[in-house]
Amino acid sequence: MEGSSTAASPAKRAKRTLRVAAISGSLRRASANTGLIRAAAKLCEESIPGLQIDHVDISDLPLVNTDLENTGGSVFPAAVEVFRDRVRGADCFLFASPEYNYSISGPLKNALDWGSRPPNVWADRAAAVVSASGKSGGKRMVYHVRQVGVFLDIHFVNKPEGFVQAHYPASKFDGDGNLIDQETEEQLRKILLSLQAFALRLIHGKTAAESGQGSLVSLSSATAE
Repeated sequence: MEGSSTAASPAKRAKRTLRVAAISGSLRRASANTGLIRAAAKLCEESIPGLQIDHVDISDLPLVNTDLENTGGSVFPAAVEVFRDRVRGADCFLFASPEYNYSISGPLKNALDWGSRPPNVWADRAAAVVSASGKSGGKRMVYHVRQVGVFLDIHFVNKPEGFVQAHYPASKFDGDGNLIDQETEEQLRKILLSLQAFALRLIHGKTAAESGQGSLVSLSSATAE
């Protein structure tokens, strides 16, 4: 039927803006990984409608220590509460981090751990992970983050992958950590588009499931009467 809610549904879905909590695993001022987040924000503003980057700074987080919980009338330290609120309010995630000693950087692992403290604020949302590192492109870090994500119920985009050889064979970033390589920028754009599409599918799937459960409950109640 013309003008039906079913026909209007795709247009309504297309207008939704997804908020991406973006976290850099490097605290260095001129970090290339923080530069990837800046580049992602610019790409979203210029060419990816419906996707908005929110860079979540993790430099103020204390090291995970459960002795810091439930003190002074608060469940978590103030900086942790702010961090968890921003993660909780996101529709999906973007992680950008160097590879440290074949694995996840300390700051990023600390942030993941604080977010996992009950109740877990990461769960059941889409994510993408990229790395600007040495010749490996941060592959081991990326796969370790994905492994941690299994326990945290984070759903990672599988393709395309984002392994950036930051300074090989030539530097892809300037002295301030800004991305200057067009090929890497295009790869990042594809990753963001994949994240957007995957996040929307998860959101719509959950909405449909919840709606279906509501219908089943109503039907069950009517039958019981």
